[in-house]
Amino acid sequence: MKGLFIISGLGILAMLAEIFKFKKILYPLVLLGIIAAYGCNFMEWNNNMSVPMFGKMIHFDNVALAFSGVILATAFFWFILANDYFEHDHITDHFALVLFALVGALMLTSFSNMTTLFLGIEILSIPMYVLAASRKRDLASNEAGFKYLIMGSFASGFLLFGIALIYGATGTFDLMAIRSYISQANGSIPVFFYAGILMMLVAMCFKVSAAPFHFWAPDVYEGSPTVITALMSTIVKTAAFAAFMHLFLVVFGKAGESWSMVLAVIVALSLVVSNITAASQNSVKRMLAYSSISHAAFMLMAILANNRGFASVNAILYYSLAYSIGSISAFTVVYNVSKEDGNSNIEAFNGLGKRNPFVAGCMVIAMLSLAGIPVTAGFFAKYFIFTLMIGTGFKWLIILAILTSAVGVYYYFKVIIAMYFKPVREGQKMVLETSHVILLAITTLLTLALGIVPKYIIEIFG
Repeated sequence: MKGLFIISGLGILAMLAEIFKFKKILYPLVLLGIIAAYGCNFMEWNNNMSVPMFGKMIHFDNVALAFSGVILATAFFWFILANDYFEHDHITDHFALVLFALVGALMLTSFSNMTTLFLGIEILSIPMYVLAASRKRDLASNEAGFKYLIMGSFASGFLLFGIALIYGATGTFDLMAIRSYISQANGSIPVFFYAGILMMLVAMCFKVSAAPFHFWAPDVYEGSPTVITALMSTIVKTAAFAAFMHLFLVVFGKAGESWSMVLAVIVALSLVVSNITAASQNSVKRMLAYSSISHAAFMLMAILANNRGFASVNAILYYSLAYSIGSISAFTVVYNVSKEDGNSNIEAFNGLGKRNPFVAGCMVIAMLSLAGIPVTAGFFAKYFIFTLMIGTGFKWLIILAILTSAVGVYYYFKVIIAMYFKPVREGQKMVLETSHVILLAITTLLTLALGIVPKYIIEIFG
């Protein structure tokens, strides 16, 4: 809970930095503040004093703290990646927008009321609409922000309508009261309650860019500044899945028969559409956008397993951590390549293995992890999802996921082949900032470490 207050305070501080002329020290202050928030998060672990606050609207239990920890750690890495993004005009505005988006993300890990869910989504989303369009003179960035705004507003409408229907049936916004209503209804739940669940399912699928509600993601990911794309792909997605999981495992879990088959179809469509389309992309940013839809499908499979224990929670936590670290590493390389070559097409990676062996090696590890190749974190992330699905009636999804993952190996290896087996591009060796070299070293080591000893994360809740 203290971490949420610290990040909120940093956001307010960022808005005041221009007025009181301390914007030059804002960047180190933000990094120190995120470390402090993470420390508070750690200190609150297993703390019996963690009780619902603000009229039982927010509750930082261990699950919320775990996902908040992933978000804060990813945010620290992201700020290192985005250091020169904050060297241009309006840097205090950018700091404030990112920090308040982070506040919304933390709220989505800890909401215990439908009102807080909606507030968290909007506090996260509205700054992201602005950040997507933050490259004001770039038509693609303006288009990305506009598309993100329109599609996000459409999803919010579905979410509000779904919440209204659920409130009409239960008379409450409190999540535990809604859960009790489902348990005690004895089959007398009105039809419009199930309609509300399905409308909320559609809204959340928009937020995590699952097919067929994914069509905004490739254009928004490609048009946004690369560092903002990295933010969407990691922190935004982790927060959205924390909220998705809380709704459909904890609250609506006992009404699973009303939404499980719909979700299964969404997972199947996401796996097929994302991987087949990603294989035909020439832009690495756009390819990573489509691959993020595939990874969303895997995390949705953990929700579909509907494990009443902590197995599904552990699997989603591990997957989101592995995916976030791999994505930060990949986008760090994409950012530096596009900064040097002016684009993020696969041809820009030609000969990178000779131009900068360290960067190419880190990109190989990131691609292997995202593809799910041993002994990286991505392999065990997918393995744990498969073990969950074996005990369900949706075993056919395992076969489909394996087949489509084979397609995923193809398009991830296109980048590796370009780096090592294509002619070296003319020009000097690629030189990275020291902070980016350190970031790549840390994320690469973490990707390997999580793949070697995954049990420390996967068994966090027993």
